[in-house]
This record gives sequence, structure tokens and C-alpha cells, in this order.
Amino acid sequence: MSSNRPLRVAVVGAGPAGIYASDILSKTDLDVSIDLFERLPAPFGLVRYGVAPDHPRIKQIMVALHKVLDRGDVRLIANVDYGVDLKLDDLRQFYDAVIFSTGAIKDAALPIPGIDLEGSHGAADFVSWFDGHPDVPRTWPLQGQQIAVLGAGNVALDVARILSKHADDLLTTEIPQNVYEILKASEVTDVHVFARRGPAQVKFSPLELRELGHVPDVDVVVYPEDFDFDEGSTAAINSSNQTKQVVKTLTDWTLNDPADMKASRRLHLHFLHRPAEVLGEDGKVVGLRTERTQLNGDATVSGTGEYHDWPVHAVYRAVGYFGSPLPEIPFDELKGVISNREGRVVDIDGEQVPGVYATGWIKRGPIGLIGHTKSDASETIRHLVEDVTSREDEGRTAPHGSPDAILDFLRERGVGFVEWNHWQVLDAHERTLGEAQGRERVKVVPRDEMIAIAHGTYEI
Repeated sequence: MSSNRPLRVAVVGAGPAGIYASDILSKTDLDVSIDLFERLPAPFGLVRYGVAPDHPRIKQIMVALHKVLDRGDVRLIANVDYGVDLKLDDLRQFYDAVIFSTGAIKDAALPIPGIDLEGSHGAADFVSWFDGHPDVPRTWPLQGQQIAVLGAGNVALDVARILSKHADDLLTTEIPQNVYEILKASEVTDVHVFARRGPAQVKFSPLELRELGHVPDVDVVVYPEDFDFDEGSTAAINSSNQTKQVVKTLTDWTLNDPADMKASRRLHLHFLHRPAEVLGEDGKVVGLRTERTQLNGDATVSGTGEYHDWPVHAVYRAVGYFGSPLPEIPFDELKGVISNREGRVVDIDGEQVPGVYATGWIKRGPIGLIGHTKSDASETIRHLVEDVTSREDEGRTAPHGSPDAILDFLRERGVGFVEWNHWQVLDAHERTLGEAQGRERVKVVPRDEMIAIAHGTYEI
């Protein structure tokens, strides 16, 4: 292959990880041409479909991602499903290197009895629903007054807040109309969040936690008997300002006078309660059984054998995300990540798969914030550059190096791909819908409608 042409790189997954990797790669000394593939008709991944609609501060991340794609040196090719519309052998025909940044969108398992009962849900599914993800049903079985949320991270807080918040207080956000109508009809009065460890071990961010105290007509209820601190807790508080802020907020709430709690809805935070079993009757959730835990001195916990049954009508598990395997790509089933070594994909024998890389949650697992995603992408790109520059052919291995070749290939397969200019049409349409309702945007939800609007074929 000629080294006179730009290095052709495909990035599969147009969420933050994929966009950051593309941005970093575009700023290296390599002469490179980058195509960013996305399974959905819209880019931005979990920033669009995994962040609660009442978090505009976090949504501002999308502004920065938008600027990267708006430059024109990274080409978006959305509505292309890897494994269906094309596979690795296809990509190798058009690209010298492939970076997978497909993230982790499934709920991690929670192996306790009753977890599969009707009324037991994964938080990832619920978040996708209230964020208007085009691949999930537009309805949601929201029933009952008492609901349990299992988890001690920000996703658990998001789920609990959306469940307890009055739907009218979400009308200023980009919440889809179908979501608003179902939340409006909700009978929920009490949402219980259960964490198996103590207040110093939760993974809430201070800002997310404080926001709970400002939700209209929702009281935050904590229980002094759930507060315990061991040597490991003290060390965590002294070494982390974030942990210190979280513990202070939670401790301050223990001082609230119950007589002043007159809101129509309550959000309860329970610590040192390990979910032991989801209770059911006739195949449906009727309760949750938890075991009281105790701190062991090193911030870990063990069970006490003391159990408590909570009458709840639904259970949401927010215990983490898990990656999905990709065709032809080595996958670690235990960790839920692509098998890799610092971003270089490796096979079952630990040998590097030439020209194939990973970044983001599908590389390291669903941990860390945006800053981690950037440094993660930098590591992967550094190795890609090292591999390319060490080769005599400078890594130019694809037989079809023309940027138009992949588009012709997709057209021949009948794939209605969405490029950046198409997304801009859809983006403008959603913003127009929002302006009519005094909001920033209203998401278009059905996939076919999204594509038709993007391609200019939508008829009202």
C-alpha cells in the first residue's frame, strides 16, 4: 500500500470516548483521515442517552463534543450497526486501523433470588427509556407507591430523583412527551435507596447529592441508625474532600426535624443494608429483603444475619454497567470488556491483534468520569501512533484507501447512513420543537422518524 495517502482510521462508537479518541488522533503528527461510526442515528452516546434530563450542567459536555465534530476533520457516519451492516473484515478493506469505543450499556447482574420477577428493572433500561433512546419501548410499567433502588452511585441517585420528582418539574428539560405523560400519572410516594456499605463508602458526587435536597415537594429522609464509621471510613474522609463533602451533607440531613417534613413525596437513603432477595407473589414484586451489614474496620462490610422486609412494588438495580461482546473481537466475559493491553486488542493467547484498538468503558470497564475517558483515549492513541510509525509501510494496509469507498460500500448494502450535515438537520428540528414549548430541545424518539428528518424526507 502507498504511504503517500493519509492513514485511514475507523472509530466505532460516537460517544465521548470515541470523539475524544478521534480528537486526540487528529492532533498527532500523523497524516490521518478519521471516520467515526455510530449505531444510532444520533451521536454523543451516553451524554445524550445516559444522563438524566434535569442535569443540564453535565449535558454541556455535549457542547464540547459538538465542536469537535463541527470542525470537519472527523467524519461522522451514523446509523451504521457494527456486526450487522459491516464487520471487522469489511473495515479492514477500507481502514488501516480500527478503534472500538462502544461503551457499556447493559446492566450488571445482581445474582439474588427474585431479581427476575416482574417489576424488577435494570437502571440502564430505565435511564434509556426516560432519555428517549430509540431502541427501547416508549412505554414503561411504572406502578405502585413504594419503590426500591439498589446502588450507591450517581446512577442510583438519578433513578431515584426521576422517580420521586414531580413530572411538571421536568417540563423545562428535554424530556420526551411520552415519558412526561407516564411520570405525570405516577402514584409514587416513597423511593428507597439501599447501599450495602456506610455513608463514607458511597460513590455519590457531592453536587448530585446536594441536588436531592432542592427537589420541590420531595423530602430526603436518612436514618441515624444507618450511620457508622470505622477506621477505613475515617481514612477515606480525611484523604478525600469529595468524601468529606458527601458525609457532611448526609450527616446534616440527620439533624432535620421529622415534623418539618411535609412534602407529598419522600426519598429515603438507607445505608448498611445489603439486598438479599426480591420478594414476589404470582410472579410480581411485592417486597425487598435486606440484610443489615456492619463495617469491618477497613471500610468493607459483612452480614449480621439481621434481615428486614420492605414492602415495595418495584425494584431498580443500579449496580453498574456491563459491556457487550462484538463480533470477531476478543472479549473478556468476566470483566465485560474487549480483551486488551493498554488499548491494544489482544487475542486469547495474549497476542496483539494488528491494527485493532479499544478505548473508553469497553476498554477499562464502566468506571471513571470524563477526565478518565480523555486520559484513557490518550493512552490508546499513543500506542496506535507507536505501532504505525514503527512499520516500514507506515501502517497503510487497507486495499481501498479512498474516503468515498466506504460510503459506496454502505450504499450498495442499502444502509441509510447519517452524516454530520444530516445530524445538523435533526438537531435543528429538535431545537425548533423545544422552542415551541419554551425548552432547549425536545428529542425525537422513533428511529425511523429520526432518520427521515435527518435525510429531509419526513412528512408531518
